[in-house]
Amino acid sequence: MKLKFLVQALAFSSVAIVAQSAFAQQIVKIDGSSTVYPVTEAVAEDFQKAKKNAIKVTVGISGTGGGFKKFCRGETDISNASRPILKSEMVECAKAGIEYIELPVAFDALTVVINPKNTFIKQLTVAELKKIWEPGAQNKVMKWKDVNAQWPDQPMKLFGPGADSGTFDYFTEAVVGKSKSSRGDFTASEDDNVLVQGVSRDVNGLGYFGYAYYVENKDKLKAVPIVNEKGQAVLPSLDAVIAGTYTPLARPIFIYVSAKSLAKPEVKEFVQYYMTHGAKLSKEVKYVPLPDKAYAVSWEHVMKGKKGTVFGGTAEVGVTIEELLKREAKL
Repeated sequence: MKLKFLVQALAFSSVAIVAQSAFAQQIVKIDGSSTVYPVTEAVAEDFQKAKKNAIKVTVGISGTGGGFKKFCRGETDISNASRPILKSEMVECAKAGIEYIELPVAFDALTVVINPKNTFIKQLTVAELKKIWEPGAQNKVMKWKDVNAQWPDQPMKLFGPGADSGTFDYFTEAVVGKSKSSRGDFTASEDDNVLVQGVSRDVNGLGYFGYAYYVENKDKLKAVPIVNEKGQAVLPSLDAVIAGTYTPLARPIFIYVSAKSLAKPEVKEFVQYYMTHGAKLSKEVKYVPLPDKAYAVSWEHVMKGKKGTVFGGTAEVGVTIEELLKREAKL
């Protein structure tokens, strides 16, 4: 009898292990940009409901750079990115044999914010932003009057993304002229909610992050109009991004899908769901959706296995929706 029970117990445990393994395989692992997080999280929530939780989707926030580190080690299936993959990351992925498909999912209006009680900043030029954020400003440009003599003799309190953030890469490229070139004496975090809290609690606060986080917290933040190359002071908005007037801080955002992971049905299903519902959900979380054709072309790239990037491995500035679509069509 003991032997019979032992055999039965082993049989049950084998079935349990097999079942557990099968269940464990039904996970789509995503990490990366905090800017792209609201879109991907919205897609993940809807997808899991549609699949009645038969497939689990995990979405982490470690910044674009942090996400690519995990992705290029084969730890994730999809990487959220608020800028194109960089040359150094392309090299790391190649070393590990990780091939990928680049899928633009929306456009973002990178937003500069101040405390609502700030009454003296009406707009900012790129030159003024550079004066605030360039490396040479550290320990020198410390008060508002150091930027503009008409502004108060009060200390600036700066908040921004950390060095692993794609937003940090893009902003420094657009404003300072060199990616990752920034003063270091500011409160940095990969979690945009930390930056939101910092600016909202300090009358002298100024920070920057993705548009969705501003919209979600606009009752406690004030967006700053940015002067474009035509001399127009433009507030971030969906219409301004579509019109191409919110420059140079409008940018495409992406997901990168591991070609190897696409062999897993759950990953392929999720990506298909993303490309089918991405426009609607991007708009819901206050990003600018791409034209429907763009998502169709992206899914076609997935089906045909078109790997690589249409960018040159840099945090490129000034790419419009129209230009992005032309590049994607040629891939």
